[in-house]
Amino acid sequence: MPSEARRRAELQLPERDRMPRWVPRAIGLALLGVVSLATAAWLLDRLRDLLVVLLVSLFLSFAMEPAVNWLARRGWKRGLGTAVVFCVFAAAALGFLAAMASVLADQITKLIDAAPGYLADIERWADDQFGIQLSTDDLRAQFTEGGTAASLLGDVAGNLVSVGSAAVNVAIQMLTVALFTFYLVADGPRLRRLVCSALVPSRQAAVMRGWELAIDKTGGYIYSRTLLAIAAFLVHWAAFAIIGVPFPLPLAMWVGVLSQFVPVVGTYLAGVLPLLIALLDEPISALWVLIVVLAYQQIENYLLAPRVTAHTMNIHPAVAFGSVLVGAALLGSAGALLAVPAAATIQAFVSTYIKRHELIESELFETHEDEPHVTDEPETDEDSGSSPPNASAAPDSDSPQAR
Repeated sequence: MPSEARRRAELQLPERDRMPRWVPRAIGLALLGVVSLATAAWLLDRLRDLLVVLLVSLFLSFAMEPAVNWLARRGWKRGLGTAVVFCVFAAAALGFLAAMASVLADQITKLIDAAPGYLADIERWADDQFGIQLSTDDLRAQFTEGGTAASLLGDVAGNLVSVGSAAVNVAIQMLTVALFTFYLVADGPRLRRLVCSALVPSRQAAVMRGWELAIDKTGGYIYSRTLLAIAAFLVHWAAFAIIGVPFPLPLAMWVGVLSQFVPVVGTYLAGVLPLLIALLDEPISALWVLIVVLAYQQIENYLLAPRVTAHTMNIHPAVAFGSVLVGAALLGSAGALLAVPAAATIQAFVSTYIKRHELIESELFETHEDEPHVTDEPETDEDSGSSPPNASAAPDSDSPQAR
């Protein structure tokens, strides 16, 4: 027995050659972390559509809550107020879609009927101006009875099953968003109490601050965009009616909504449809439409938008553009629509924790707008509290007074 114990003792490794006790635990934690990350990535991929729906619903609830709170302060029940706001939003959306559907259906029919005449005019113009003989007989045949273009509506009608299936999927997603949004708005106070009850008071203050900023910024975004959309609608409605563009009312609605609520490219998409319809009706009208759209865009950029957004949502244009690109890359069209209010909320929340300091003197801080306000007059007792009224010596550039 002693010899056996001696042999085992000889086989034991020295203390410095043994594996540290924490290594197996670290390996286990690393493997657990890898498995957890893989599981989270798999869940995010599977639940991506649901997460997008929840995110859209959350921001829609932020946008609607100011109106519901306004009704609640006047004695309305939150459920009834939420239903009323929902009905207003739904009526506006359905009215816009119905107006645009009638315009598109009518213009597609007119385009198919008038296309042979347009092609013939192109042939004569090319012959008269350049002596070029164009033959568009085959193309015109596509627009005559029995042609491919003339049977376009029939082909669409034959594919109603696939179109209907896509419409049903969109309707289900919209219904899901509406239900989530309704409960987030109607039960907003109860939800906030439930969330904050699990947090310490200091955390509750931070959460409620962020929630309040999200509601203010998102509501301000919708409010400012709505005001600008109404202004664009009224101006373009009057202009299109004076020019004589067909369907001035729905086309003005199209310009107002698309130019304000579709980020980055909305302005350009808004002007394309009225321009094409005016071109099909009367080419000279298209030129006037282009002038109206461009002129109003300049007026909005330099006069209307700065005054409206200054009171609702203050965000730099470069930040807004970058946030739209990031949102579109992450979540597609939904991310692009939600990017601007999300960026404004994050900017406002972060700015509350950033300490601002006094600026030094530098030419890089100056702008042309500041130059008329710069004066060489010395400070008085009322301005600085220390310099006499007749003081002429400027403070040293390195002193605190220089700043």
